[in-house]
Amino acid sequence: MSTKDGGPMFPIATIVNGNGDVQPGWNGASLRDWFAGQVLAAACSEEGPETAAILAYEYADAMLAQREKQP
Repeated sequence: MSTKDGGPMFPIATIVNGNGDVQPGWNGASLRDWFAGQVLAAACSEEGPETAAILAYEYADAMLAQREKQP
């Protein structure tokens, strides 16, 4: 399993201090979880639930790895 999750799927800006510095906040699922969910939706029609879940995160990890290679 990947140690990188792609960060938050829908980050929100959160004010960190009175100087107006902002930093991405966390709002729910990671990008990895979203990728896996998209694969899971398709895989469920062809695989059992355990196999579909394993495949979903394997595809999500591959998508994140490819995303890091892009310029």
